[in-house]
Amino acid sequence: MVTDMTDAEIKLVIQDAAKEGAKQALKEIGLSDIDAPNDVRELRSLLDTWRATKQTIGHTIARAITTAILTALALGIYMGWGK
Repeated sequence: MVTDMTDAEIKLVIQDAAKEGAKQALKEIGLSDIDAPNDVRELRSLLDTWRATKQTIGHTIARAITTAILTALALGIYMGWGK
């Protein structure tokens, strides 16, 4: 049996299918309970913290290398003047 559906009806069917698919996907990854929004916020917070930590570590390493190079140069200059 062939039924003619309007564009609006097709859109509603697609939206319902998308919602059900999203619900099923969230259920499969364990984000379908009442605490899911808090879990997602906490995960985002952890990711933000991890990104900030990586950036801080990178800056710290760059500063340490720069300090070591400048110290070596200063020591070399000092040793050269001492002769």
